[in-house]
Amino acid sequence: MPAPHTEPAPDTGADRGDLLAERLLDGAVDALELFSVYLGTELDLYRALERHGPLTPAALAGHAGIAPRYAREWLEQQAVAGLLEAVGGEPAGAADERRYRLDPAHARVLLHADDPAHAAPFAHLLAGIGGVLPRVAEAYRTGEGVPYEAYGRAFRHGQGHINRPAFTHELPTAWLAALPDVVARLKTAPRPRIADVGCGQGWSTLALARAFPHAEVEGIDLDEASIAEAREQAARAGLAGRVRLTCADAASLAGAGPYDLVLILEALHDFPRPVEALRAVRAALAPGGAVLVADERVADRFTAPGDKVERMMYGWSVTHCLPTQLVERPSAATGTVLRAGALRAYAAEAGFRRCAVLPVDNDFLRLYRLDG
Repeated sequence: MPAPHTEPAPDTGADRGDLLAERLLDGAVDALELFSVYLGTELDLYRALERHGPLTPAALAGHAGIAPRYAREWLEQQAVAGLLEAVGGEPAGAADERRYRLDPAHARVLLHADDPAHAAPFAHLLAGIGGVLPRVAEAYRTGEGVPYEAYGRAFRHGQGHINRPAFTHELPTAWLAALPDVVARLKTAPRPRIADVGCGQGWSTLALARAFPHAEVEGIDLDEASIAEAREQAARAGLAGRVRLTCADAASLAGAGPYDLVLILEALHDFPRPVEALRAVRAALAPGGAVLVADERVADRFTAPGDKVERMMYGWSVTHCLPTQLVERPSAATGTVLRAGALRAYAAEAGFRRCAVLPVDNDFLRLYRLDG
C-alpha cells in the first residue's frame, strides 16, 4: 500500500544557523591550510621534498634550513590535510622517523609555477590580505583607501603567479587566436608595437615578446615594486633587451603610440579612472589596431546567493580591490566585480565604437575586443 503522505520538516532558523556555522568552520580549515601552503612555498619545503624526498622531519629541516621541530609539525599537518603522503612505515610510528612524500600530481598544483594547475599562489594572496586587514577595517570606518603597496610582497607574488600560467600559455595561443587580423598584422608588420597596460610582474609582457620576436613590446604598471620584479624576470629569461618595462600611469599611454595591440589583462577593474585610461589607450591605437581586455567572468547581473566565482570575486573586492581603488579621488570605485555591461559602458564613454565579447573559454576571465 502507498506510504502515508508527510509534509517536509520546516526549514527552521536554527537549521540554517547550524549550516552556516559548519560552513564557517570549513572556511577556517581551508584558510589555515592555505596559510600552511604559504609556509611550504615561502620556505621552499615543497621544492626540497620534490628534489630529495621522501624525507623525515630532520632531513627536510636540513635541506630547507628550518628548525626540526617546525619541520615535523608542518609535515604532519600536510599529511593530515592530504597534501603530502606519509610513507615508509606505519603512520603511528615514531614521529621523527616517519617520511613524507610529495605526489607529482600535487607538485603541479603546489610547486610548478608555469603549470595550468598551479593554485598555490592563492595562499600568498590571502597572506597579503591578512597582513593588512586591520588597515582595511579602518578604511571602512573612514572611507579612505589602502595603497596597493601596503599589501606587500606576498600579495604581489600571489597576484602575479596566479595569472602566470594563463599569461604564459593561453595568452599567446587561444586568446590571441580570437584576434586573427591583429595576429596577422603583428606577424607581417616590419616593426609592430604592443603595449601591456597594468603588466604587474610582466608574465604577459614576456609571453608576448616570445610570441612576436620582432615586435616592440612595452609593459607599464603604476607599482614600482612590480616593475622592478618584471625587469628581474625579463633578465632571467634573456629578454631584457627585447622589452621595455616602465613605471607609469595608464593615462600616459596617450602620447606614446601608435600601438597595433594594447592589452589590459586583469587590471581594468582596478583602475580608479577606467574611462580616462581607456581614452588614453584609444588615443594610442594605430589605425586598425585593437585592444584586448581580460577581466573577471562575473554574472551579467547581481544575484544572491551567487556561485563560487561570484563569491570569490566579491571576496577580493571587499578586502583588496575596492580599498586600493579608493586611495585616489575621484575614483570610479568599480571593485572587482566588473560586469560586462559596465565594461561596455566604460568603453563607449571612452569613445570606442565597438566592444565585443570574444569566444574564449576561461573559468575566471572574460575576454573583450575593443575597436577605436
